[in-house]
Amino acid sequence: MSERGADAAPRFSLGKTVITRGALAVLPSKDVNFALARHITGDWGDLDPEDEATNDRALATEGRLFSVYYSSAHVRFYVITEWDRSVTTILLPHEY
Repeated sequence: MSERGADAAPRFSLGKTVITRGALAVLPSKDVNFALARHITGDWGDLDPEDEATNDRALATEGRLFSVYYSSAHVRFYVITEWDRSVTTILLPHEY
């Protein structure tokens, strides 16, 4: 985890947090909560440097924020905060 880890200060608002039925069925709540804690601090998870830079720019320009994480059972999932920070969605890749 980067220096922006789960113990860092929040960098934006999550808005309303929602989770898809598919993600809810397979992701432990502790993994979801940890991912949200990372996401809100700017630790974007398993992104390449170019996508990380896109998220960092989106913080300043009110763009959409996208993170990729893995659960403790190695299930890949996404956390997406909309450009206006009104809603953050947790979902599985096939639900995107």
